Amino acid sequence: MHFDLAIIGTGSGNFLVTPEWDGKRVAVIEKGLFGGTCLNVGCIPTKMFVYAAEVATTIRGASRYGVDARIDGVRWRDIRDRVFGRIDPIEDSGRNYRVNGDNTTAFLGTARFTGPKTIVVDVQGREQEITADQIVVATGSTPVVPQGISDCGVRYYTNEDVMRIDELPQRMTIVGGGYIAAEFAHVFGSLGVEVTIVTRGPVMLSQQDDLISTEFSALASEQWNVRFNCTVSSVVQNDDHIELSLSDGTRMETDLLLVATGREPLVPQGLSLAGIETREDGRIVVDEYGRTTADGVWTLGDVSSDYQLKHVANHEARVVAHNLTHPGDLQTFDHRFVPAAVFTHPQVASVGLTEQQASEAGHDITVKVQNYGDTAYGWAMEDTTSIVKLIADRSSGQLLGAHFMGPDASSLIQIVIQAMSFGQSAKDLARGQYWIHPALAEVVENALLGLEFDRD
Repeated sequence: MHFDLAIIGTGSGNFLVTPEWDGKRVAVIEKGLFGGTCLNVGCIPTKMFVYAAEVATTIRGASRYGVDARIDGVRWRDIRDRVFGRIDPIEDSGRNYRVNGDNTTAFLGTARFTGPKTIVVDVQGREQEITADQIVVATGSTPVVPQGISDCGVRYYTNEDVMRIDELPQRMTIVGGGYIAAEFAHVFGSLGVEVTIVTRGPVMLSQQDDLISTEFSALASEQWNVRFNCTVSSVVQNDDHIELSLSDGTRMETDLLLVATGREPLVPQGLSLAGIETREDGRIVVDEYGRTTADGVWTLGDVSSDYQLKHVANHEARVVAHNLTHPGDLQTFDHRFVPAAVFTHPQVASVGLTEQQASEAGHDITVKVQNYGDTAYGWAMEDTTSIVKLIADRSSGQLLGAHFMGPDASSLIQIVIQAMSFGQSAKDLARGQYWIHPALAEVVENALLGLEFDRD
């Protein structure tokens, strides 16, 4: 069967079927759930769980404000079913929309390349060959599981199935120290589970600015049992619990094992047969327009991008959607100021360079660390740990990076993202507008005013 366009993957790749394809033939290939990682097993369901966790955390800390409150119980199945009662119908409707679409043909199976612009889809053991004038690979990513765990024969979970469990365990061990580990530690810990984190590094969230990762790790150790500089040596099922041996020689028991050691590109088979090159880490080679090394084959999202972030995949999808139908007017990806947030406790958000990166890039930098607790709203919250760290170029006044740790970090940082994206200087951002008093955003204003510049 021949098509004008074939799309492998229905996460952000689903956005490619624009009105320009009306009246043309489009193949949509999906082996799993429609909507991709974000909708089904990633950012959307996790943040719905995080909201419940935040409610529980707020109640536990209410006494500091003179409010006596307690949690009488946690109805895990109700929490879970609230989340997937909304998400599953969206996945189902997305599937039906493509299966029954006027100009889309859905192939529900696994795709592999067999030659240039040629794909074979295995649909329940029956193979169908597809050719297309243009192909987009948008297959996303998949969990990384250390071989010692994957081969141990003991039941373990990843982000793709742990949210569907029927009962909360008494004890949970999370292997990993990145954003997935931090978010699930917050969710399950806040709902009453005894959480242990085993991470091979000296800090959690090691990709953050050094100050943020250090401060967050200290706060994490107050909430959860964090075993730094450790790996799992062996895993054994022992009656009704799991026994772990760690690299430091200790042993521990747990009721549920969650592996959160990152995600890797989910690459279709046969790429070389199609002339599609990959990088050493498995990602598909892509240029600034979204083109692979094979003529007529494009790619976007986790399978090729430097950033495993939904908002980046959506941006890349918009660019590729334009380029597919405007070959004479190609747009480029804009990865200048890519923000990210970790919805843990406390919340973390960042954009731009860390202090170390800015120094290594040769900037004469000015840095300001501002405490939430030094603002009026910070007093209201009785906040003693939250911070904003801004990094700017001392001579030009341009912001180079921003790193937030505390309540609403993912929202507060948007002010800085906008300034960096549109070239506003730190001084213009601080003094070129009103800041509502005494809103929490004043912590950003004060941080900006604390930066020192040559032309001050």
